[in-house]
Amino acid sequence: MKSIHAQAFCNCSNLTSVTIGNSVTLIDISAFSNCTSLTSITIPNSVVTVGSYAFSGCSSLVEAVLGNSMTNIPTSLFSNCTNLTSVTIPNSILTISSSAFNGCTSLTSVTIPNSVTTMGDNVFSNSGITSITIPNSVTAIG
Repeated sequence: MKSIHAQAFCNCSNLTSVTIGNSVTLIDISAFSNCTSLTSITIPNSVVTVGSYAFSGCSSLVEAVLGNSMTNIPTSLFSNCTNLTSVTIPNSILTISSSAFNGCTSLTSVTIPNSVTTMGDNVFSNSGITSITIPNSVTAIG
């Protein structure tokens, strides 16, 4: 399997864990959105592209680790993941798109890697952010 298609597991409210194989290169739009029992996700280094809203509404999600082949955190990737407390953003990320962490009310601290140059609109709106490190590499914030 090379891709997880759009909405493949959308609204699977009893899904508690996911292991994504190293052959997967694409996680499409809303693939796991509203999986309200999912508690953690590790995106392997094989994944190059993740679609918008892929994990939005995963209200039990506590931890997310992004693979180092990704260059973009897409629009609303983790929006309304209200229990998200830990996100590992690799040095491969160049852009954090709009509303990526919107509504992540338990997310209080984030370190943006030096690779990031652009952050979209409302990246952390309605979140619990109390501490953020933005490197000099960031030239535009929406």
